[in-house]
Amino acid sequence: MTAPYLNHTPIPAPQPAVAASLPGPSDLPGSDGQSGSPALRLRQRLREELSARLSERIRADEDAGYPAMTPTQRRVLAEAVLADAAEAHTQTELARGGQLVAPEVEQRVIDAVLDEVFGLAGLEPLLRNPDIENININGDRVFVRYADGRRERLAPVVASDAELVQLIRDLAARSGVEERRFDRGSPIVNFQLPGGARASAVMAVTARPSVSIRRHRFARVTLAELRHHGTIDQVLESFLQAMVRARRNVLITGGAAVGKTTMLRALAAAIPPWERLITIEDVLELGLGDDVQAHPDVVAMQAREANIEGQGAISQSDLVWQSLRMSPDRVIVGEVRGPEVIPLTNAMSMGNDGSMGTLHCSTSKGAFTKLAAYAVQGPERLSLEATNLLVASALHFVVHLAKPRGEERQRVVSSIREVIDADGHQIVSNEVWRPGKNLCAIPGVPLRSETLDELIAAGFDADLLDRAEEWWPR
Repeated sequence: MTAPYLNHTPIPAPQPAVAASLPGPSDLPGSDGQSGSPALRLRQRLREELSARLSERIRADEDAGYPAMTPTQRRVLAEAVLADAAEAHTQTELARGGQLVAPEVEQRVIDAVLDEVFGLAGLEPLLRNPDIENININGDRVFVRYADGRRERLAPVVASDAELVQLIRDLAARSGVEERRFDRGSPIVNFQLPGGARASAVMAVTARPSVSIRRHRFARVTLAELRHHGTIDQVLESFLQAMVRARRNVLITGGAAVGKTTMLRALAAAIPPWERLITIEDVLELGLGDDVQAHPDVVAMQAREANIEGQGAISQSDLVWQSLRMSPDRVIVGEVRGPEVIPLTNAMSMGNDGSMGTLHCSTSKGAFTKLAAYAVQGPERLSLEATNLLVASALHFVVHLAKPRGEERQRVVSSIREVIDADGHQIVSNEVWRPGKNLCAIPGVPLRSETLDELIAAGFDADLLDRAEEWWPR
Protein backbone atom coordinates (compact mmCIF):
# COMPACT_ATOMS: atom_id res chain seq x y z
CA MET A 1 0.00 0.00 0.00
CA THR A 2 1.37 3.39 -0.93
CA ALA A 3 2.04 5.70 2.02
CA PRO A 4 -0.15 8.82 2.15
CA TYR A 5 1.41 12.16 1.27
CA LEU A 6 0.98 15.60 2.77
CA ASN A 7 2.61 18.58 1.06
CA HIS A 8 4.69 16.09 -0.93
CA THR A 9 6.31 14.76 2.27
CA PRO A 10 6.02 10.98 2.73
CA ILE A 11 4.08 10.02 5.84
CA PRO A 12 5.21 6.63 7.16
CA ALA A 13 2.61 4.09 8.22
CA PRO A 14 1.27 4.38 11.78
CA GLN A 15 3.72 3.33 14.45
CA PRO A 16 2.35 0.82 16.99
CA ALA A 17 4.42 2.09 19.91
CA VAL A 18 2.09 5.04 20.51
CA ALA A 19 -1.05 2.94 20.51
CA ALA A 20 0.53 0.46 22.89
CA SER A 21 1.04 3.23 25.44
CA LEU A 22 -2.66 4.08 25.50
CA PRO A 23 -4.53 2.67 28.53
CA GLY A 24 -7.65 1.52 26.72
CA PRO A 25 -10.63 -0.52 27.91
CA SER A 26 -9.06 -3.84 26.98
CA ASP A 27 -6.08 -3.08 29.24
CA LEU A 28 -8.28 -3.08 32.34
CA PRO A 29 -8.26 -6.30 34.37
CA GLY A 30 -11.46 -8.27 34.03
CA SER A 31 -12.46 -6.38 30.88
CA ASP A 32 -12.84 -8.00 27.50
CA GLY A 33 -13.19 -4.64 25.78
CA GLN A 34 -16.89 -5.18 25.11
CA SER A 35 -19.53 -2.64 26.03
CA GLY A 36 -21.07 -4.99 28.61
CA SER A 37 -17.89 -5.81 30.57
CA PRO A 38 -18.14 -4.84 34.27
CA ALA A 39 -14.83 -2.96 34.31
CA LEU A 40 -15.72 -0.99 31.21
CA ARG A 41 -19.13 -0.04 32.59
CA LEU A 42 -17.48 1.12 35.81
CA ARG A 43 -14.88 3.12 33.90
CA GLN A 44 -17.52 4.83 31.76
CA ARG A 45 -19.62 5.77 34.78
CA LEU A 46 -16.63 7.09 36.72
CA ARG A 47 -15.51 9.26 33.82
CA GLU A 48 -18.98 10.70 33.29
CA GLU A 49 -19.48 11.37 37.00
CA LEU A 50 -16.06 12.96 37.42
CA SER A 51 -16.47 15.22 34.38
CA ALA A 52 -19.91 16.38 35.54
CA ARG A 53 -18.90 16.95 39.17
CA LEU A 54 -15.70 18.82 38.33
CA SER A 55 -17.55 21.09 35.90
CA GLU A 56 -20.29 21.69 38.47
CA ARG A 57 -17.76 22.60 41.17
CA ILE A 58 -15.77 24.91 38.88
CA ARG A 59 -18.91 26.79 37.80
CA ALA A 60 -20.09 27.08 41.41
CA ASP A 61 -16.74 28.52 42.52
CA GLU A 62 -16.81 31.02 39.64
CA ASP A 63 -20.36 32.13 40.51
CA ALA A 64 -19.35 32.57 44.16
CA GLY A 65 -16.22 34.51 43.24
CA TYR A 66 -13.86 31.94 44.75
CA PRO A 67 -10.32 31.60 43.35
CA ALA A 68 -9.70 28.76 40.92
CA MET A 69 -8.72 25.45 42.49
CA THR A 70 -5.08 24.45 42.35
CA PRO A 71 -4.16 21.20 40.52
CA THR A 72 -3.66 19.52 43.90
CA GLN A 73 -7.11 20.60 45.09
CA ARG A 74 -8.69 19.34 41.87
CA ARG A 75 -7.05 15.94 42.23
CA VAL A 76 -8.15 15.61 45.87
CA LEU A 77 -11.70 16.48 44.82
CA ALA A 78 -11.50 14.00 41.93
CA GLU A 79 -10.36 11.18 44.22
CA ALA A 80 -13.31 11.84 46.54
CA VAL A 81 -15.75 12.00 43.61
CA LEU A 82 -14.46 8.72 42.16
CA ALA A 83 -14.64 6.95 45.50
CA ASP A 84 -18.27 8.02 45.93
CA ALA A 85 -19.12 7.16 42.32
CA ALA A 86 -17.54 3.70 42.61
CA GLU A 87 -19.57 3.00 45.73
CA ALA A 88 -22.76 4.21 44.04
CA HIS A 89 -21.99 2.03 41.03
CA THR A 90 -21.57 -1.01 43.27
CA GLN A 91 -24.92 -0.32 44.94
CA THR A 92 -26.59 -0.02 41.52
CA GLU A 93 -25.10 -3.30 40.31
CA LEU A 94 -26.12 -5.08 43.51
CA ALA A 95 -29.68 -3.78 43.22
CA ARG A 96 -30.07 -5.05 39.66
CA GLY A 97 -28.17 -8.27 40.24
CA GLY A 98 -25.29 -7.24 38.01
CA GLN A 99 -21.73 -8.52 38.03
CA LEU A 100 -19.33 -6.70 40.34
CA VAL A 101 -15.63 -6.08 39.80
CA ALA A 102 -13.07 -7.18 42.34
CA PRO A 103 -11.80 -4.49 44.77
CA GLU A 104 -8.32 -4.51 43.21
CA VAL A 105 -9.83 -4.08 39.75
CA GLU A 106 -12.00 -1.21 41.01
CA GLN A 107 -8.91 0.58 42.32
CA ARG A 108 -7.08 0.09 39.05
CA VAL A 109 -10.05 1.51 37.16
CA ILE A 110 -10.06 4.54 39.49
CA ASP A 111 -6.32 5.01 38.95
CA ALA A 112 -6.76 4.72 35.17
CA VAL A 113 -9.48 7.40 35.17
CA LEU A 114 -7.31 9.70 37.29
CA ASP A 115 -4.42 9.20 34.87
CA GLU A 116 -6.67 9.99 31.92
CA VAL A 117 -8.13 13.12 33.49
CA PHE A 118 -5.03 14.51 35.19
CA GLY A 119 -2.54 13.14 32.72
CA LEU A 120 -2.77 13.40 28.97
CA ALA A 121 -3.71 9.81 28.21
CA GLY A 122 -2.58 8.82 24.70
CA LEU A 123 -1.17 12.29 24.05
CA GLU A 124 1.44 11.82 26.75
CA PRO A 125 4.12 10.03 24.66
CA LEU A 126 3.73 12.56 21.84
CA LEU A 127 4.09 15.55 24.15
CA ARG A 128 7.08 13.96 25.85
CA ASN A 129 8.93 13.93 22.53
CA PRO A 130 10.78 17.28 22.33
CA ASP A 131 11.24 16.92 18.56
CA ILE A 132 7.50 16.99 17.81
CA GLU A 133 6.30 20.51 17.06
CA ASN A 134 2.74 20.02 15.76
CA ILE A 135 0.15 17.31 16.48
CA ASN A 136 -3.00 17.05 14.36
CA ILE A 137 -5.68 14.47 15.17
CA ASN A 138 -8.71 13.76 13.00
CA GLY A 139 -10.66 11.03 14.76
CA ASP A 140 -8.32 8.02 14.71
CA ARG A 141 -5.85 9.62 12.28
CA VAL A 142 -2.82 11.14 13.99
CA PHE A 143 -0.27 13.27 12.14
CA VAL A 144 2.80 14.94 13.62
CA ARG A 145 5.33 17.40 12.28
CA TYR A 146 8.82 17.46 13.70
CA ALA A 147 11.02 20.49 14.24
CA ASP A 148 13.13 19.55 11.21
CA GLY A 149 10.05 19.59 8.95
CA ARG A 150 9.48 15.81 8.76
CA ARG A 151 5.87 14.62 8.91
CA GLU A 152 4.62 11.24 10.06
CA ARG A 153 1.36 9.45 10.58
CA LEU A 154 1.17 7.68 13.92
CA ALA A 155 -1.20 5.21 15.54
CA PRO A 156 -4.47 6.38 17.15
CA VAL A 157 -4.26 7.86 20.65
CA VAL A 158 -7.86 6.97 21.57
CA ALA A 159 -10.13 4.01 20.91
CA SER A 160 -13.04 5.99 19.43
CA ASP A 161 -14.32 9.42 18.46
CA ALA A 162 -16.30 9.53 21.70
CA GLU A 163 -13.10 9.02 23.69
CA LEU A 164 -11.38 11.79 21.75
CA VAL A 165 -14.24 14.18 22.54
CA GLN A 166 -14.10 13.17 26.21
CA LEU A 167 -10.32 13.61 26.35
CA ILE A 168 -10.57 17.11 24.85
CA ARG A 169 -13.44 17.93 27.20
CA ASP A 170 -11.48 16.80 30.25
CA LEU A 171 -8.37 18.74 29.23
CA ALA A 172 -10.33 21.89 28.40
CA ALA A 173 -12.16 21.70 31.73
CA ARG A 174 -8.95 22.20 33.66
CA SER A 175 -7.10 24.51 31.29
CA GLY A 176 -5.91 28.03 32.04
CA VAL A 177 -7.76 29.97 34.71
CA GLU A 178 -11.23 28.57 34.04
CA GLU A 179 -13.13 25.71 32.46
CA ARG A 180 -13.73 25.82 28.72
CA ARG A 181 -16.73 23.85 27.45
CA PHE A 182 -16.62 21.42 24.54
CA ASP A 183 -19.95 19.99 23.41
CA ARG A 184 -22.53 20.43 20.66
CA GLY A 185 -23.50 23.78 22.16
CA SER A 186 -19.83 24.90 22.13
CA PRO A 187 -18.27 22.87 19.29
CA ILE A 188 -15.08 24.96 19.10
CA VAL A 189 -12.61 25.27 21.96
CA ASN A 190 -9.10 26.70 22.38
CA PHE A 191 -7.05 26.10 25.49
CA GLN A 192 -3.58 25.58 26.91
CA LEU A 193 -2.26 22.15 27.81
CA PRO A 194 -0.05 21.50 30.83
CA GLY A 195 3.44 22.44 29.71
CA GLY A 196 2.27 25.39 27.62
CA ALA A 197 1.21 23.76 24.33
CA ARG A 198 -1.78 25.38 22.61
CA ALA A 199 -4.71 23.16 21.64
CA SER A 200 -7.59 23.94 19.29
CA ALA A 201 -10.45 21.46 18.81
CA VAL A 202 -13.70 21.20 16.87
CA MET A 203 -16.63 18.79 16.85
CA ALA A 204 -20.14 18.68 15.36
CA VAL A 205 -19.11 21.12 12.61
CA THR A 206 -16.81 18.40 11.21
CA ALA A 207 -17.49 14.80 10.28
CA ARG A 208 -15.19 13.65 13.08
CA PRO A 209 -13.78 15.45 16.11
CA SER A 210 -10.44 17.09 15.40
CA VAL A 211 -7.74 18.61 17.57
CA SER A 212 -4.60 20.54 16.62
CA ILE A 213 -1.80 21.03 19.10
CA ARG A 214 0.91 23.63 18.53
CA ARG A 215 4.03 23.39 20.65
CA HIS A 216 6.71 26.02 21.14
CA ARG A 217 10.23 24.70 21.21
CA PHE A 218 11.41 27.76 23.12
CA ALA A 219 9.25 28.46 26.17
CA ARG A 220 12.00 30.76 27.44
CA VAL A 221 14.28 32.40 24.94
CA THR A 222 16.55 35.43 24.58
CA LEU A 223 17.66 37.45 21.59
CA ALA A 224 21.14 35.94 21.97
CA GLU A 225 19.62 32.47 21.62
CA LEU A 226 17.70 33.54 18.53
CA ARG A 227 20.98 34.74 17.05
CA HIS A 228 22.48 31.33 17.83
CA HIS A 229 19.59 29.65 16.01
CA GLY A 230 19.97 31.93 12.98
CA THR A 231 16.77 33.96 13.36
CA ILE A 232 18.73 37.21 13.65
CA ASP A 233 22.34 38.28 13.27
CA GLN A 234 24.58 40.22 15.64
CA VAL A 235 23.49 43.62 14.30
CA LEU A 236 19.82 42.81 14.67
CA GLU A 237 20.36 41.47 18.17
CA SER A 238 21.87 44.80 19.20
CA PHE A 239 19.16 46.74 17.34
CA LEU A 240 16.20 44.82 18.78
CA GLN A 241 17.56 44.89 22.30
CA ALA A 242 18.05 48.67 22.11
CA MET A 243 14.55 49.01 20.66
CA VAL A 244 13.08 47.31 23.76
CA ARG A 245 15.23 49.27 26.19
CA ALA A 246 14.34 52.53 24.44
CA ARG A 247 10.69 51.63 25.10
CA ARG A 248 9.64 51.60 21.47
CA ASN A 249 6.18 50.15 20.72
CA VAL A 250 6.54 47.07 18.54
CA LEU A 251 4.28 44.88 16.42
CA ILE A 252 5.64 41.48 15.36
CA THR A 253 4.19 40.17 12.10
CA GLY A 254 4.44 37.06 9.97
CA GLY A 255 2.52 34.05 8.74
CA ALA A 256 1.30 31.08 10.75
CA ALA A 257 3.91 29.08 12.69
CA VAL A 258 6.71 31.46 11.72
CA GLY A 259 7.90 32.22 15.27
CA LYS A 260 6.01 35.38 16.26
CA THR A 261 5.36 34.23 19.82
CA THR A 262 8.97 33.10 20.20
CA MET A 263 10.19 36.52 19.03
CA LEU A 264 7.78 38.20 21.45
CA ARG A 265 9.22 36.14 24.31
CA ALA A 266 12.76 37.04 23.26
CA LEU A 267 11.98 40.76 23.13
CA ALA A 268 10.26 40.51 26.52
CA ALA A 269 13.41 38.90 27.93
CA ALA A 270 15.16 42.23 27.32
CA ILE A 271 12.66 44.10 29.52
CA PRO A 272 14.13 45.08 32.91
CA PRO A 273 12.83 42.88 35.76
CA TRP A 274 11.46 45.79 37.79
CA GLU A 275 8.80 46.66 35.19
CA ARG A 276 5.16 45.66 35.66
CA LEU A 277 3.80 43.71 32.69
CA ILE A 278 0.18 42.97 31.77
CA THR A 279 -0.19 40.19 29.17
CA ILE A 280 -3.47 39.65 27.33
CA GLU A 281 -4.24 36.51 25.35
CA ASP A 282 -7.12 34.54 23.95
CA VAL A 283 -5.42 31.40 25.31
CA LEU A 284 -2.65 31.70 27.88
CA GLU A 285 0.58 30.89 26.07
CA LEU A 286 3.33 33.45 26.68
CA GLY A 287 4.10 32.39 30.25
CA LEU A 288 6.26 35.43 31.01
CA GLY A 289 5.40 35.19 34.70
CA ASP A 290 6.76 31.64 34.93
CA ASP A 291 10.28 33.04 35.32
CA VAL A 292 9.99 35.03 38.53
CA GLN A 293 13.60 36.17 38.32
CA ALA A 294 13.22 37.73 34.88
CA HIS A 295 9.64 39.00 35.33
CA PRO A 296 8.46 38.99 38.96
CA ASP A 297 5.54 41.40 38.39
CA VAL A 298 3.32 39.94 35.66
CA VAL A 299 -0.48 39.77 35.44
CA ALA A 300 -1.53 37.28 32.76
CA MET A 301 -5.11 37.78 31.59
CA GLN A 302 -7.10 35.42 29.37
CA ALA A 303 -10.23 36.22 27.40
CA ARG A 304 -13.36 34.37 28.52
CA GLU A 305 -16.00 32.73 26.39
CA ALA A 306 -19.72 33.17 26.94
CA ASN A 307 -21.45 30.68 29.21
CA ILE A 308 -24.21 28.33 28.10
CA GLU A 309 -26.73 31.20 28.33
CA GLY A 310 -24.58 33.30 26.01
CA GLN A 311 -23.49 35.65 28.78
CA GLY A 312 -20.29 36.48 30.62
CA ALA A 313 -17.95 36.75 27.62
CA ILE A 314 -14.88 38.96 28.15
CA SER A 315 -12.96 39.86 25.01
CA GLN A 316 -9.32 40.78 24.58
CA SER A 317 -10.53 44.30 23.86
CA ASP A 318 -12.23 44.39 27.29
CA LEU A 319 -9.03 43.17 28.92
CA VAL A 320 -6.85 45.78 27.21
CA TRP A 321 -9.14 48.53 28.49
CA GLN A 322 -9.00 47.00 31.99
CA SER A 323 -5.20 46.75 31.86
CA LEU A 324 -4.93 50.53 31.60
CA ARG A 325 -6.34 50.74 35.15
CA MET A 326 -3.77 48.29 36.51
CA SER A 327 -0.68 50.54 36.43
CA PRO A 328 1.20 48.62 33.72
CA ASP A 329 4.62 49.66 32.50
CA ARG A 330 3.94 47.71 29.33
CA VAL A 331 0.92 45.98 27.84
CA ILE A 332 1.63 42.86 25.78
CA VAL A 333 -1.07 41.35 23.56
CA GLY A 334 -0.33 37.81 22.45
CA GLU A 335 -2.17 38.22 19.16
CA VAL A 336 -3.98 41.23 17.71
CA ARG A 337 -6.86 39.94 15.60
CA GLY A 338 -9.84 42.19 16.14
CA PRO A 339 -11.16 45.36 17.74
CA GLU A 340 -8.57 45.20 20.53
CA VAL A 341 -6.33 47.13 18.14
CA ILE A 342 -8.02 50.37 19.25
CA PRO A 343 -7.45 50.01 23.02
CA LEU A 344 -3.96 48.61 22.37
CA THR A 345 -2.89 51.61 20.29
CA ASN A 346 -4.49 53.85 22.89
CA ALA A 347 -2.42 52.10 25.55
CA MET A 348 0.72 52.59 23.47
CA SER A 349 0.05 56.31 23.10
CA MET A 350 -0.96 56.95 26.71
CA GLY A 351 2.35 56.49 28.49
CA ASN A 352 2.69 52.69 28.23
CA ASP A 353 5.62 52.94 25.82
CA GLY A 354 7.38 49.69 25.08
CA SER A 355 4.16 47.74 24.60
CA MET A 356 4.07 44.86 22.12
CA GLY A 357 1.82 42.52 20.19
CA THR A 358 1.77 40.07 17.29
CA LEU A 359 -0.26 40.09 14.08
CA HIS A 360 -0.80 37.54 11.31
CA CYS A 361 0.34 39.22 8.11
CA SER A 362 2.22 38.25 4.96
CA THR A 363 4.34 41.43 4.69
CA SER A 364 5.53 44.18 7.02
CA LYS A 365 3.78 46.84 4.94
CA GLY A 366 0.53 44.89 4.87
CA ALA A 367 0.32 45.14 8.66
CA PHE A 368 -1.12 48.66 8.39
CA THR A 369 -4.01 47.55 6.16
CA LYS A 370 -4.72 44.68 8.55
CA LEU A 371 -4.77 47.02 11.55
CA ALA A 372 -7.19 49.35 9.78
CA ALA A 373 -9.47 46.44 8.89
CA TYR A 374 -9.53 45.28 12.52
CA ALA A 375 -10.16 48.80 13.81
CA VAL A 376 -13.33 49.04 11.71
CA GLN A 377 -14.74 46.07 13.65
CA GLY A 378 -14.55 47.92 16.96
CA PRO A 379 -17.47 49.75 18.57
CA GLU A 380 -15.71 53.06 17.90
CA ARG A 381 -16.10 52.57 14.12
CA LEU A 382 -13.15 54.83 13.40
CA SER A 383 -12.64 56.05 9.86
CA LEU A 384 -9.54 54.98 7.96
CA GLU A 385 -7.97 58.40 8.40
CA ALA A 386 -8.58 58.40 12.15
CA THR A 387 -7.26 54.85 12.49
CA ASN A 388 -4.09 55.68 10.59
CA LEU A 389 -3.48 58.75 12.76
CA LEU A 390 -3.93 56.63 15.89
CA VAL A 391 -1.62 53.87 14.65
CA ALA A 392 1.01 56.38 13.51
CA SER A 393 0.99 58.12 16.89
CA ALA A 394 1.25 54.84 18.81
CA LEU A 395 3.35 52.34 16.86
CA HIS A 396 7.09 52.77 16.32
CA PHE A 397 8.29 49.57 14.64
CA VAL A 398 6.97 46.54 12.76
CA VAL A 399 9.25 43.48 12.94
CA HIS A 400 8.45 40.90 10.25
CA LEU A 401 9.44 37.21 10.30
CA ALA A 402 9.56 34.82 7.35
CA LYS A 403 10.69 31.33 6.36
CA PRO A 404 13.58 31.30 3.88
CA ARG A 405 12.80 29.47 0.66
CA GLY A 406 13.38 25.75 0.96
CA GLU A 407 14.12 25.98 4.70
CA GLU A 408 11.22 24.34 6.53
CA ARG A 409 12.87 24.62 9.93
CA GLN A 410 14.46 28.07 9.68
CA ARG A 411 12.79 31.38 10.56
CA VAL A 412 14.42 34.77 10.08
CA VAL A 413 13.68 38.43 10.63
CA SER A 414 13.29 39.65 7.06
CA SER A 415 12.01 43.22 7.42
CA ILE A 416 11.69 46.01 9.98
CA ARG A 417 9.67 49.14 9.32
CA GLU A 418 9.85 52.37 11.25
CA VAL A 419 6.50 54.17 11.38
CA ILE A 420 6.96 57.82 10.41
CA ASP A 421 3.54 59.43 10.04
CA ALA A 422 0.05 59.07 8.57
CA ASP A 423 -0.90 60.65 5.27
CA GLY A 424 -4.65 60.44 4.76
CA HIS A 425 -5.43 56.90 3.63
CA GLN A 426 -2.03 55.37 4.35
CA ILE A 427 0.70 54.99 6.97
CA VAL A 428 4.07 56.44 6.02
CA SER A 429 6.90 54.10 6.99
CA ASN A 430 10.54 53.43 6.16
CA GLU A 431 11.79 49.86 5.66
CA VAL A 432 14.97 50.28 7.71
CA TRP A 433 15.77 46.58 7.35
CA ARG A 434 14.80 44.91 4.08
CA PRO A 435 14.91 41.30 2.81
CA GLY A 436 18.33 40.36 1.52
CA LYS A 437 19.76 37.03 0.46
CA ASN A 438 17.38 34.20 1.36
CA LEU A 439 15.07 36.77 3.05
CA CYS A 440 17.58 37.57 5.82
CA ALA A 441 17.19 41.24 6.77
CA ILE A 442 19.91 43.70 5.78
CA PRO A 443 20.01 47.50 6.34
CA GLY A 444 17.61 49.39 4.08
CA VAL A 445 16.52 53.02 4.37
CA PRO A 446 18.72 54.80 6.92
CA LEU A 447 17.16 55.40 10.31
CA ARG A 448 16.09 58.93 11.10
CA SER A 449 18.79 60.71 13.07
CA GLU A 450 16.59 61.18 16.16
CA THR A 451 15.64 57.48 16.15
CA LEU A 452 19.27 56.42 15.75
CA ASP A 453 20.31 58.67 18.63
CA GLU A 454 17.62 57.15 20.88
CA LEU A 455 18.71 53.62 20.05
CA ILE A 456 22.40 54.38 20.53
CA ALA A 457 21.57 55.86 23.93
CA ALA A 458 19.80 52.57 24.73
CA GLY A 459 22.85 50.50 23.80
CA PHE A 460 22.71 49.99 20.03
CA ASP A 461 26.16 49.51 18.48
CA ALA A 462 25.76 51.53 15.27
CA ASP A 463 29.27 50.63 14.10
CA LEU A 464 27.96 47.13 13.31
CA LEU A 465 25.85 48.58 10.49
CA ASP A 466 28.91 49.03 8.30
CA ARG A 467 29.48 45.27 8.30
CA ALA A 468 25.87 44.12 8.57
CA GLU A 469 25.96 41.51 5.81
CA GLU A 470 28.97 39.79 7.38
CA TRP A 471 27.19 38.79 10.55
CA TRP A 472 24.46 36.42 9.35
CA PRO A 473 25.29 32.77 10.18
CA ARG A 474 26.49 30.87 7.13
